[in-house]
Amino acid sequence: MRQGTKTQLNKPLKIVFAGTPEFAALHLQALIDSEHSVIAVYSQPDRPAGRGKKLQASAVKQLAVEHAIPVFQPPSLKTAEAQHALAELQAEIMIVVAYGLILPTSVLNTPKLGCLNVHGSLLPKWRGAAPIQRSIWAGDSETGVTIMQMDEGLDTGAMLFKQSLAISKEDTSASLYQKLANIGPKALLETLYRLTDLPPQIQDNELASYAKKLSKEEAQIDWGLSAVQLERNIRAFNPWPVAFFTLNDANIKVYSSVVIKSDNPDIPAGQILRSDKQGILVATDKDSLLITKLQLPGKKPMLAADVLNGRADWFAVGASLR
Repeated sequence: MRQGTKTQLNKPLKIVFAGTPEFAALHLQALIDSEHSVIAVYSQPDRPAGRGKKLQASAVKQLAVEHAIPVFQPPSLKTAEAQHALAELQAEIMIVVAYGLILPTSVLNTPKLGCLNVHGSLLPKWRGAAPIQRSIWAGDSETGVTIMQMDEGLDTGAMLFKQSLAISKEDTSASLYQKLANIGPKALLETLYRLTDLPPQIQDNELASYAKKLSKEEAQIDWGLSAVQLERNIRAFNPWPVAFFTLNDANIKVYSSVVIKSDNPDIPAGQILRSDKQGILVATDKDSLLITKLQLPGKKPMLAADVLNGRADWFAVGASLR
């Protein structure tokens, strides 16, 4: 984005914050610690969680309650009642981070300065629900956060500020999530600090891509893919839904792997080539995949060498994982 002289707003802003998970709570904490005033918080309704399925408040709600900030949890913002309640707050700006509810046009236009969103990608790339996972899945070398002015579309609003970071070859969705959670709050505060100095930049729809939501079905390993793609999938789907294959009627989760360059033209994809303390080497459509950490049903994730100590018969050379 364009770099210019910082122009501070004349006064702190009255902010309504909307978010739900821990990622959003980190941004809320940054706002609470800033000169701005968070006058209300919106979060999704409490959900059943844990073995007892007791109602549990979101990370954002818990933080708001700790700081005595009023919390609103409407199931929808499309009703006249919900929209009236928001308007009554007379917020100057609304900050939305992983809220999970659609904001209708009337809500977007309620705050004087509109609604800003913190999105976990370098827009217009990876609009949608799973930008962090899809950036790893696609083999991107970098990602970041984009602060945008929200409009009626799905992550299509004008961009105000971007902060990028490199994706390492070891990053999982969990580690990349943490990296983005570290830079996102700082980028948000920088945007608010320079709000009058950041001209909105319209997104180029020709460069847009969509980060569709992950599914458990997609996490099942297809050995007909290349080892490079499978290794990306394993990192992208960690910690959820976790890549897996089926063997002996059991779903076995895979947490880490290494691509081994090889030429196996006559070996079927999915066949085990080697099982030893280094891991379980499996043929794929192109090259081989060395599984180094996996989880058997009812067990904790373990190094492949430890799994083989008790289940070497499951992973005999020549066996098929398809």
